[in-house]
Amino acid sequence: MRTDPPVTIDAVYRAEFGRAVATVAALTGDIGLAEDAVQEAFADAVRTWPERGWPANPGAWITTAARHRALDRLRRESARADKEHGAALLRSPVEEAEVSPVTDDQLRMIFTCCHPALSPPSQVALTLRLVCGLRTAEIARLFLQPEHTVAQRLTRAKTKIRQAGIPLRVPPPHLLADRVPVVLACVYLVFTEGYSATSGPAAVRAELCDEAIRLGRLVCGLLPGESEARALLALMLLQDSRRAQRRSDDGELVPLEDQDRARWDRAAIAAGLSSLDSAAAGAGPYLAQARIAAAHASAPSWSETDWHAVLAGYDELLGYLESPVVRVNRAVAVGFAHGFPAGLAALDEVAADPRLAGTHLVGATRAELLRRAGRPREAAEHYRAALTLVGNDEARRFLARRLAEVETER
Repeated sequence: MRTDPPVTIDAVYRAEFGRAVATVAALTGDIGLAEDAVQEAFADAVRTWPERGWPANPGAWITTAARHRALDRLRRESARADKEHGAALLRSPVEEAEVSPVTDDQLRMIFTCCHPALSPPSQVALTLRLVCGLRTAEIARLFLQPEHTVAQRLTRAKTKIRQAGIPLRVPPPHLLADRVPVVLACVYLVFTEGYSATSGPAAVRAELCDEAIRLGRLVCGLLPGESEARALLALMLLQDSRRAQRRSDDGELVPLEDQDRARWDRAAIAAGLSSLDSAAAGAGPYLAQARIAAAHASAPSWSETDWHAVLAGYDELLGYLESPVVRVNRAVAVGFAHGFPAGLAALDEVAADPRLAGTHLVGATRAELLRRAGRPREAAEHYRAALTLVGNDEARRFLARRLAEVETER
């Protein structure tokens, strides 16, 4: 044990919850039991670590404690006639060396979350909960729904998995095709939450970015003929190549135009462009997004960005995905390609979409376009409005810095 904690228990929770649940679920075959056991392990950590000192490997400590909790519960219940599965598990216990997740535990979890017997909202909510480790309140904020509604959805989904006997496994080849789109969507959801966290102290959750890319590679290996899987991997690699430059040394967000491109991960860019080339003969939303990411990754400087290529990528993407968020991002591309008044007009076309109500996205984007159009007084007004809605601490500080900048220009 060590006495000085390198991070908070909350940070360990965010980093390790999903992996621990997947590992214990693979052992017990029961997602609900695994989740409960991991929650109890974290409760033990809260009670004991401050007093006894932090373990050298907090993630392994949590997984081991959760495994013991789960097996203890199975032992208590194994005498019941309806608990033959638990008793069978106890006849061949897992050794200590097997505490670390096997390479496809998380992939099995995603395929289970994406089972067609579950509704699409339940699939997404379960993935956010069991793979990303988001708390119910965080998922509710993301869905713009009451917390009790999301809690009920999660409970029903886990109950259905248990009652229907949905296995924690990657399905056989003849069943893969039907589940591929939602699996890819959930892998990208894991990456998106890591690359731009919806809430919490950090804007980037590196462990989720790494996990999503690992899962993306596994899916590509599982489905070598699936071009959209390769396009998704390309997209994640190209975006992730900038991860180290998204924050300054003091932890503040750094916008794309101010990042040191010499410090981007060139190996990730090369791997992403190679994966994009292998997917180029296909078609789909991930290919369109990968082309946008490639336009940014290939530009020698911000001023040399091919904004017409970026705009073409968003137009292609809208053919597959009618999303207000995509339209907001497209408005930015319109602004750089055709002038900021044109970008503001494009933003006006989507600003009233009810799906964006309660988010800071429209206000922050409008403020940025106004700032670049040389209208600091109006930009300040919208930065203030966006600050009342933003949920992430680092994003809030970034908007506050932008507000201070435009206020000095007035």
